[in-house]
Amino acid sequence: MAELRKRGLLTAVVCSTQFERLGRTQARVLGVPEMPLLMITHPLGGISIEHVQARAEQAVAQFVDVIRGHLK
Repeated sequence: MAELRKRGLLTAVVCSTQFERLGRTQARVLGVPEMPLLMITHPLGGISIEHVQARAEQAVAQFVDVIRGHLK
């Protein structure tokens, strides 16, 4: 994702709350500190499909905001 972002493509990374600090650090280290992180509730593994769907809805709503910000 970092390379795509550097090429000017609209990108974002889905990250659970437990790994937000790591996600932000990795984005900075990889040279894209402005990389949007789409934060979802932790955990993702071991949960029902309904809970997975709810996490996806969290990410989609945030990505729509990223797209809107990009279009301005």
